[in-house]
Amino acid sequence: MLLPGARPRAAETLRYVVAVTPSGEDAVDAAVAESATLVTLHDSSGELSPIGLVARARADDARLTAALRSLGHYDGHSVITLAERPLDDPGLPDYLAGLAENAEVSVAVTVTPGPITRLRAIHVNGDTAGMTLGLTPGEPAQAARVLAAGETLQAALQAAGHAFARVDPPIADLDAAHNALDVTFEVSAGPRVDIGEIAVSGLTSLDETYIRRRLTLKPGTPFSPEALDAVRTDLSKVPIIASARVVPGTALDAAGRLPVTVELSERKLRVVTATAGFSTDQGGTASVTWTHRNLFGSAEVLSLTAAITDIGASAATSAGYNIGATYTIPDWRARDQSLTLTALAVKESLNAYDRTATLGGVAYGFRLDDHLTATLGLAAERSFITQNMVGQNYALFQTPLALRYDTSNSTVEPTSGLRAEAQVTPTLSLSNHNATFAITQISGSGYFDLGEPGRTVLALRGIIGSVTGATTMEIPPDQRFYAGGSGTVRGYRYQSLGPQFSANKPLGGTALAAGTIELRQRFGESWGMAVFADGGQLSPGSRPFQGKFQVGVGTGVRYYTSIGAIRLDVAAPVARPKGGDIGEIYVGLGQAF
Repeated sequence: MLLPGARPRAAETLRYVVAVTPSGEDAVDAAVAESATLVTLHDSSGELSPIGLVARARADDARLTAALRSLGHYDGHSVITLAERPLDDPGLPDYLAGLAENAEVSVAVTVTPGPITRLRAIHVNGDTAGMTLGLTPGEPAQAARVLAAGETLQAALQAAGHAFARVDPPIADLDAAHNALDVTFEVSAGPRVDIGEIAVSGLTSLDETYIRRRLTLKPGTPFSPEALDAVRTDLSKVPIIASARVVPGTALDAAGRLPVTVELSERKLRVVTATAGFSTDQGGTASVTWTHRNLFGSAEVLSLTAAITDIGASAATSAGYNIGATYTIPDWRARDQSLTLTALAVKESLNAYDRTATLGGVAYGFRLDDHLTATLGLAAERSFITQNMVGQNYALFQTPLALRYDTSNSTVEPTSGLRAEAQVTPTLSLSNHNATFAITQISGSGYFDLGEPGRTVLALRGIIGSVTGATTMEIPPDQRFYAGGSGTVRGYRYQSLGPQFSANKPLGGTALAAGTIELRQRFGESWGMAVFADGGQLSPGSRPFQGKFQVGVGTGVRYYTSIGAIRLDVAAPVARPKGGDIGEIYVGLGQAF
C-alpha cells in the first residue's frame, strides 16, 4: 500500500522468458540459437536490470543481422520485442524500470531470413601467382566463406614463399534488387624469398651451437610458415626449453633474403619431483627425483631417483627400494640421435621371488621418421635371487633392440592415435645353469574418440610375449613373464596368474598374452570415470594363448589436473583364484595406459 504522494520503487532486477519463432530454415534457427545471448546466457544470467536487458536485446539485434549475412541472407532482418514493445520505443527503458521488482518480462525473437543473396562478380586485382580464391559466381554469398577465401589465399601465397603476401578484406557491393553481391579483392603477392640470417635470443645456460645444430631451418632455404612452425614445435620438445617462437623479420636484408629470429626461454636448470602411488597388491610407492636439465650446456639431462616400493603390498613380503641414475645426451653425434646411460640398484621381496640386483646399460636411440624410433642397447645385471627357498647368483648380458611407433595426440592424456612397440632382447645368463635365450614382446594401444573431442574415449591395449631358447627354470626368475596387476589383468594380485609352485607362489612363465578394453568418459571440467575389462594368460611354453585365460573387470574415477588424471580404480576377478584377493584397488597419476 502506497502512502499519499509516494512513488513506486523502480525495479532493479527483472526476470525474463524468451520465445524464438522458428524461421522455417534449420540453418538459420541454429545460427539464432548460437548467436542470441538472450538465449545462450539465459540459464546463467536470466535476471538483469532494465537497462541491462535492453542492452542485451539491442546487441543481439546486431548479432542476428551478422548471423544472417554469414549464411547469405543479406536482405533478412530480425525483430526483438520486450514486453511486446519494440526496441526502438523511446519509452521502453522507463516502462521496464517501472515494473515491480523481479517482474517477469516476455522476450520475443522473430527472424525473417529473406531470399539468399548470391555472389555475382568476383574481381581480383593484383598478382595471385596462379592461385585462386575458390569462390564461384552463383554460390550463396556467405560472409564467413568470402572472408575465409581471402585469408586462405593469403596463407597459400605465404606457404609458396611470398613472405609479405597480403590480401585485403574484400570490398562488397550489394545489389539488393537482384539479391546479388559483387566482391573485389586487392592482392599483393610480393616476391618469393629465401631465409636469411637466423638470430637466436633468450639463451641463459644453453649453448647457441647446440641450438644451431638442432635447427631444421637453414639460411637460403625457401620461406614457408610451415617450416617456421616446425622449428618452434621441434625446439619445444627439448626439456630445458620452456617456450620457443620463430619470428620472421619485417623487411628483407641487403641480399633480398628474410632474416629470422628464434626467441627462446629456458626452464629452471634443476628440478625436484615427488610421486606416490598405491594399489592393494603392489602396496604403496613413494619416489623423489632430482633432475638437471642442461648439465654441460647442450641439453644433457641427468636424473637421480630414489624410491621406496611395495609398502604394505599383498604381493610382497616386505618393502623394497630402487636407487638409480639416468644420463641422456640428445642429438648425440647427429640430430635425432640420443645416447642414454643408466645405473640402478634394486631390492624387492615379492611373493614370486626375492631379488637384490645392480644393473647398468647404454642405449643408442634414433628417429626414423616423425612417428617411428628405434633403440639399440647393451645391458648387464648382477643379482642374487631367491625363489621357492632356493637362492642363486646370476650375471646377465643383454642386447635389447626396440622399435616404437607413436601417433597418439598426447603423452599424458591420449584421446586418439596408436602406440606400438616391438622389443627383442637376446640374453646370456651365467649361473649354475648357463643359458642363452631371447625375450620377445610386442605391445600396443589404441585410442578412439567417440564423440565430442576428448570426452568419450575407447582405449584398447594388447601385449604378446615369448621367451625362446631355454626352459622356464633355466631362465632367471626376474626375466620370466608374469601376469596379474595393473600392467596386465587388473583385479588379480600382482604376478598371481599362471604357473604356481605347490605353496601357491608364482613361478612365472615364458609365454604371455593379455588385453584390455576401457571406456573413459569425462563429466564437466575436471571429473570422469572409466569402465574396463582385462583378460590374459600365462603359460610355460614358448607359444602365447596356451594357458588358462582369466578376466578381471572394474570401474574407476578420474580427476583431471594439468599434469594428468588422478586415477582411482577398483577391479575384481571374474573367477577368484584359490587364495587370491576378492579384488584390488589402484591409485595413481595418469591413465592406466
